[in-house]
Amino acid sequence: MSKIEQSWYKPFSLITLLLLPLSAIFGCISLLRRYCYKFGIFKSFISKTPVIVVGNISVGGNGKTPFVLWLHDHLIAQGLSVGLISRGYGGQATHYPLLVTAQTTTREAGDEPVLLFNRLQCPLVVGPNRQHNIEKLNANFKLDVIISDDGMQHYKMARSIECCIVDSERKFGNGLLMPAGPLRETVSRLKSVDVVIENGSEDEFSYRLQPSVIKRVADNTDIATPLKAAHAVSAIGNPGRFEASLQAQGIKLLSTHHFRDHYAYSADDFAQFGDDCVLMTEKDAVKCRDFAKPNWYYLPVDAQPTAAVISTLNLLLKEKGIHHGL
Repeated sequence: MSKIEQSWYKPFSLITLLLLPLSAIFGCISLLRRYCYKFGIFKSFISKTPVIVVGNISVGGNGKTPFVLWLHDHLIAQGLSVGLISRGYGGQATHYPLLVTAQTTTREAGDEPVLLFNRLQCPLVVGPNRQHNIEKLNANFKLDVIISDDGMQHYKMARSIECCIVDSERKFGNGLLMPAGPLRETVSRLKSVDVVIENGSEDEFSYRLQPSVIKRVADNTDIATPLKAAHAVSAIGNPGRFEASLQAQGIKLLSTHHFRDHYAYSADDFAQFGDDCVLMTEKDAVKCRDFAKPNWYYLPVDAQPTAAVISTLNLLLKEKGIHHGL
């Protein structure tokens, strides 16, 4: 994490003060752009298939991916046919939009889309142009609903439902817009969101991350015997939560190593561990599979939303007319 990012979650500092003018400019441009779409000066693209956005108003990991995984399965349980779109941050494909398959690499599509596809095996398209992503899905699949992994600030894309995920530990940092703070939009934006969901709190509208069975990175098989100790490696927005979940399971952390979010690992990054056991997140694992040693493992997590979240989403689906056979 850079010094600027560290300043977002600390008391007011000189770095914050120096960056405030840039935040003011960012805020003016962001607000002007939003209102241009709101009042029709800029035209939005309206998909023939309803779109549900799962996003946030701050940068860094807020826990969107586990909620997207849960939401997909919840919609499938309602009898809906579901597709996903993603920006594919970190991916460098030769062409876009890119339909993700079992052969797609994290270098092409980014880590999160590959994770989502490996788990869900569902129609998933990545690319910087969300309109093109949606058109690619609609051209190849008959869908009832599309989930957009991120995209709350992509106002060109009309949406039926917005779900905003908030990290209950870090919240909104110092409450300032980028680059002086972590916010993409001011907190007032939450008033226009359909449902705000906290990750990791006891709030009525929240979800908890439930650790699943630890798996081997190389082949996704379940661990045979409980782990006692390991080096914890992660390239996510909030590594502290991951490390705490390992310790809660009685695993001794030999060391902890943090890389920037979406970091592209190489085998050299792990040379320091020799033949010791290594534990990482699922998002890290999809980038390390090709060079993983037999004693490298990852911890999958599943989102468990509250009854209030589930009932609100079901009501929104009904209100928006999202049902099978659209």
